[in-house]
Parts: sequence; C-alpha cells; structure tokens
Amino acid sequence: MSLVTPTQLRDVLGVSSSLYSDAYLQKVIDTSELTILPLLVSHSSSVTYARLNANVASLITNTPHNYTIGQTVVVSTGNATFDGTKTVTAINSEFEFAFAKTNADVDQIAIIPSGTTYLSGYDAATIYASNPAVYEAVIVVSVEIFQSITAAGGQIEGIDFQPTPYRMGRSLLNRVIGILGKSLDTGAMLA
Repeated sequence: MSLVTPTQLRDVLGVSSSLYSDAYLQKVIDTSELTILPLLVSHSSSVTYARLNANVASLITNTPHNYTIGQTVVVSTGNATFDGTKTVTAINSEFEFAFAKTNADVDQIAIIPSGTTYLSGYDAATIYASNPAVYEAVIVVSVEIFQSITAAGGQIEGIDFQPTPYRMGRSLLNRVIGILGKSLDTGAMLA
C-alpha cells in the first residue's frame, strides 16, 4: 500500500506522464516511504537474528516487539525460510518471539540489513493512510529524491532561482521531523 500515488507526485512536481512514467515515480515514492514509515510509531520491530530448531523459528528483534501469543505477524527478513504471515506461538523475551516452521534446522544467522515484522493489518502504511502530516512528509521527501536524481550535478534550484547544495543526507529528515510530530517513534531513530 502506498500513501502517495504517482499522479499525486506528478501534480506536485508539475511533470507529464510522457516524461516520467508511473513506474519511475512509484520507485521514488517507495524510496520515500522506506525512509519515513520506519520512523513512525507502529506495531513493528526490526529483526536482527533468526534461527530455527526442531521446527520452531525464533526471531530476535533490536527493540521490544510487544507481540503476544496468538497474534499474527508479517515477517520480512529476505530469507524465505522465515518470511511470510506467521502466528506467534511463544514469547522467549521482550526481544524474541517464536512461531512454528517445518524446515531443517538453521543455526542463528544475522539478518543484514535488518528485517521487519509487523502486526498483521497494523503496518505503518495502513495506520497512517489518512494522516495528512505523514502524506506531506512523504511528498516532501519524494520531491527531494526526485530533484536530487534529476538535477544536474546534484544542484537543486531554490525558490529564489539560486542553486542550492546537495540536500540528501541527515538534513533531509530534519526537514520533515516537525511535520511528523507526535507520530514519530523516537526509539526507531536509535535502532
């Protein structure tokens, strides 16, 4: 689920579909959402380690997961053995939960880059689908990404028509932190 459509971004950018396809703009939007959504309060955790022993898969998260036995979570680690929609069968600690998985044993492996888990139906895109502040933050970041890709030499022209320095980096998030306000998960920034 995407919070911004290519048509909405195209309208903001003032570009035509003959110049930039929906698929191209969707990649820009996806990148923006991958930047913004993990920073928001949601029912999700990053997965740092996984293992499987005696048909029980265990995932270790870098923050407390807050799941309970019986809940359905969506797991995305980049490893097909662990990925999919799973039912939590055990809570080993506030940082580790388990689910049934029939498969050969897998020694503990690091998940690099970190995988994600979220409570089914409660991912950040669903929670914030109608939040205007999150929509605007995604638009701002999308415009910045689009301009940094298309501007010659990474130079973006300011509203006063003066070239501005390359603006991707830590300052990109600083421009939207105020917009995100109470939706921001300050713990996610430390993870």
